[in-house]
Amino acid sequence: TYFFYPQMIKNKFLEGKTVEDDLTKTDIIGSKERNTFENVEYKGLYDMNKPFKVKSEKAYILIKEPDVVYMTNMYVTLYLKDKRTVNILSDKGRYNKVTHDCFFEENVVATDGETKIFAENLDLLANENFVKVYNNVKLNNPMGFLVADKIDYDLETKHFKVSMFNDETVKMKIIK
Repeated sequence: TYFFYPQMIKNKFLEGKTVEDDLTKTDIIGSKERNTFENVEYKGLYDMNKPFKVKSEKAYILIKEPDVVYMTNMYVTLYLKDKRTVNILSDKGRYNKVTHDCFFEENVVATDGETKIFAENLDLLANENFVKVYNNVKLNNPMGFLVADKIDYDLETKHFKVSMFNDETVKMKIIK
């Protein structure tokens, strides 16, 4: 079972509805022309052999920046080689269709079934095996609970590196 913030349970991706690309319109916001979409899903492989899915309720692509998809209620599923599934959800984010990098913002929740991470930002870079989590980070796993400025969490080894923004010494107590 996975734990998500109650206000995020309304997200239709968690309710099992199917999603497909659906171009709705081209519009102009400020001086930026963009294509807007609803119910978007991208599938692919990262690290050459690991599948992933990126979903969003609403999205847009700027005409001048066609590789980046700006998303609302962004939801990513990663399938790791050890058969674990990682789910990451946020209020908004960006997905690069070429590099497969994902940048999550606002009310980020990530879990692999054991470890649960809550934060304001999470960067998932396709060419790295870890996620960069920062801004109001809370991590809960079987070893204990911690709060930090930033954490690098290795998806494969399940190890994490805890640090502070100002390079101060990290004081940590693990409570079981």
